Amino acid sequence: MLTSPGRRAPTWLYRLFQATSAGLAVDVTQLIVRIVLAWIFIYYGAAKLFGAFPGGGPHGLHQTALYMSQAAQLRPGQFFALLAGLIEFGGGIAMAVGFCTRVAGLALAGDMVMAMVTVTWATGLSSASSPPGYQLNLALAALALTATLTGAGRFSIDACISRAVGQETYEPPMVNT
Repeated sequence: MLTSPGRRAPTWLYRLFQATSAGLAVDVTQLIVRIVLAWIFIYYGAAKLFGAFPGGGPHGLHQTALYMSQAAQLRPGQFFALLAGLIEFGGGIAMAVGFCTRVAGLALAGDMVMAMVTVTWATGLSSASSPPGYQLNLALAALALTATLTGAGRFSIDACISRAVGQETYEPPMVNT
């Protein structure tokens, strides 16, 4: 237990890490969503921060800062480049291991909403235009919100923390599988 005997953990702490199991199929689905999100966001976050994975789009903090200030009209560009890179890279790692999944999912969804508002909204859903439309941003935001609402599942650090904080504070309803 993370609390001393006779002391209760705050309810908000349990709810933050709550990872009750709704059955193996749901837990595996949550794991798949987390892995897909992690893969994509770590890729883009590492490109923004470190210039990793060369390809289309700005790479490295300086190039990303220029893009943020010019194309996205976000100033100061360096701040927003660093913020986006940290959210994507750090949020991707958090998703991969299932740590603070609800917070990471909310941050990643917000990152995608910001990308839609500042860059891709004007081109609509079209992928044939430049810049491409917001379809990828929308799909990633929806997956991130799914992780936020459902939690990480039993295959996560959140589940370990949830068990450690445990039954003393908040008992979730039992789910029959």
